[in-house]
Amino acid sequence: MGNTWGMALFGQVLTAMITPFTTDGALNIDEAVRLAKWLENNGNDGLVVSGTTGESSTLTDAEKLELWDAVIKAVSIPVIAGSGSNDTAHSVHLTKEVTALGAAGILAVGPYYNRPSQAGLVAHITAMAGATHLPVVVYDIPVRTGRKISTASLAKLANEVKNVRALKDAAGAPAETANLMSMVPAGFELYSGDDGLTLAFLAYGGAGVIGVATHWSAPEHQRMITSFKKGDVAEARRMNDILLESYAFETGDDNPNPIPSKVMMNHLGFDVGECRLPMGPPPAGLAERAAQVHANLEKARAALR
Repeated sequence: MGNTWGMALFGQVLTAMITPFTTDGALNIDEAVRLAKWLENNGNDGLVVSGTTGESSTLTDAEKLELWDAVIKAVSIPVIAGSGSNDTAHSVHLTKEVTALGAAGILAVGPYYNRPSQAGLVAHITAMAGATHLPVVVYDIPVRTGRKISTASLAKLANEVKNVRALKDAAGAPAETANLMSMVPAGFELYSGDDGLTLAFLAYGGAGVIGVATHWSAPEHQRMITSFKKGDVAEARRMNDILLESYAFETGDDNPNPIPSKVMMNHLGFDVGECRLPMGPPPAGLAERAAQVHANLEKARAALR
């Protein structure tokens, strides 16, 4: 049976960090470093760099390596590198490269577009894990990959591959998550990959969240998770209620993640630019919505003091 709220491997609140770009779409390393340091100082226990929210699919290998190196050197909290892709050999190569840079862990997303068999999914992640001594966080997000990593496959990886240590679960199937957590070894950790399901996943022994709204609301996530783990479910629910507006803001059909997060962080005084195509610029009115969401959060914070 999985994690029972011991010392979490990477902490309990991590942010899947956006990747800042300049106005002409180039990688903005200086702003990435500034943002990473700010996230560390504003409630985050760790960072995931070049994941979905970091627009990994539009970053070149050289950009990923530069970004990983800069952020790892800039912060003292764990940095988990999104070194996976839909090409196993390429994923193995990048995993070796970022291991040498000093990452704390590897994020291994299920291969997208290819739609491999379950055996292929297991072999892909096993190959990535074999390329590093670092702990591997499997990332299951079928809405983007087109293929769910089955409960049986996840359990196999957790039980048979020694450095597969955690799951970032963005599959949106809580009943299957509960089944999985009854099948994995002690110490295997569950991280919510869907901010709105974090509170539910804590009931299954979840370690915490690798979040998006955590860019601007990490302290509230910390309070929610800590309250639940202490047995104060009422307080955890109260904090979750405060966060509902941020969950709703962070993605939508007209403004999919990470467009809203970039708008929010620009509102908070960063210069992270817009998303690269095919994501592209934000729709009209999103900046005003970001300002309102943040103002409401600030009111809630003031009431909690």
